Amino acid sequence: MVLAQLGGSITRALQQMSNATVIDEKVLNDCLNEINRALLQSDVQFELVRDMRTNIKKIVNLQDLAAGHNKRKIIQQAVFNELCKMLDPGKSSFVPKKGKTSVVMFVGLQGSGKTTTCTKYAHYYQKKGWKPALVCADTFRAGAFDQLKQNATKAKTPFYGSYMESDPVKIAVEGVERFKEENRDLIIVDTSGRHKQEAALFEEMRQVSEATNPDLVIFVMDSSIGQAAFDQAQAFKQSVAVGAVIITKMDGHAKGGGSLSAVAATKSPVIFIGTGEHMDEFEVFEVKPFVSRLLGMGDLSGFVDKIHDIVPMDKQPELLQKLSEGFTLRIMYEQFQNMLSMGPMSQVLSMLPGFSSELMPKGQEKESQAKVKRYMTIMDSMTNEELDSSNPKLINESRMMRIARGSGRLVREVLDMMEEYKRLAKLWSKMKGLKIPKKGDMSALSRNMNAQNMANALPSQMLKQIGGMGGLQNLMKQMGSSRDMMGMFGGGE
Repeated sequence: MVLAQLGGSITRALQQMSNATVIDEKVLNDCLNEINRALLQSDVQFELVRDMRTNIKKIVNLQDLAAGHNKRKIIQQAVFNELCKMLDPGKSSFVPKKGKTSVVMFVGLQGSGKTTTCTKYAHYYQKKGWKPALVCADTFRAGAFDQLKQNATKAKTPFYGSYMESDPVKIAVEGVERFKEENRDLIIVDTSGRHKQEAALFEEMRQVSEATNPDLVIFVMDSSIGQAAFDQAQAFKQSVAVGAVIITKMDGHAKGGGSLSAVAATKSPVIFIGTGEHMDEFEVFEVKPFVSRLLGMGDLSGFVDKIHDIVPMDKQPELLQKLSEGFTLRIMYEQFQNMLSMGPMSQVLSMLPGFSSELMPKGQEKESQAKVKRYMTIMDSMTNEELDSSNPKLINESRMMRIARGSGRLVREVLDMMEEYKRLAKLWSKMKGLKIPKKGDMSALSRNMNAQNMANALPSQMLKQIGGMGGLQNLMKQMGSSRDMMGMFGGGE
């Protein structure tokens, strides 16, 4: 992800400053110059970068700071606060309520990824227990309804549209009425996009908006336009009551930081960012956790929430009971399913302090996911006896050949899968006693983790990148004091 490069550049600048023996004016200026360069390369407006530098210099007056002050922490905190200020529009967006019908209308230029984003938005809320539905009111672009139909079917979301009707207002009204009767609590209306900001587009948007009376209008914007996002967001806000913005294609352009800061300058809250073309490559955008992850400080509360989404509180005793009886192939299969449903691994890694999404390059991440899916296909060809046994010797040569034939894979790949199982079983035997923390209780996680066990669990390349055993011990100290750390940076409750 390109934003990881921006975060990596800022983090390295702060790290070099921290490594300096004495922090004087020259060290501070070098650090700020590096941060400015990284932001300008990300297409952030020059005025915003200049103001940020001026504000930090005002806050961090090295001559006025008495001896004993932790200058490193003061500088880091000033950078954190100024980045938050740059990305924070100062207002919140409408949030749909479960069980109460909400109509959300999507608007944007053609090619911004609006139709795909509609489905991602529906899929996100569907996973959280909402009952979403999609309405295709885009009659301008050929194939728009086919695309929405295909995406909605994949996401198992009901949809409405028409091949015959050419009036988008009529389709929108009929779709909304139909889904209200079906007691759907989140009705998403996809509208037409155009190549340019034409008067006809704004007029059509206004008519659909008046007819459906949406609770929220979301403007979908392509991040590749960078700081030009300011003019585009302003133009749409003047035509319809845009309540929130979703920025797409954040994985493919170096201008992501520019578009985020430009939208914030219009006082429009960004609620999600699209980080890829798949359903789960869609992140909630919250300023403080986002900046915290950008600076390599992690977002531990977000990480624990992800774990709880996958393994709810009521299922945890059952999982721990199963694990205490022995690590079986069935448990490995279930954990692979959980891992895939957590979303992109780089996104999960960036939630841990000291880790960066740069640790998992895009190609390597796709390769890892493909391997997990391959192992699951192999396990689909196993019997219940084989899946529920914790004795790897049960899978002898003849069974391996049968499993390989049944799954359409090579015997060597079955052997690889069994090696992975043995590695995870050995790891689990060292991690016994680890409990999943309650929401927010990160100190429990660090209490239950032993640095040596964690070192054994991590791939050697990742361990090396976080600074070996010493870096891992520092990371675990951070996890234990994460509440204090987030409180210091204004991220606590």
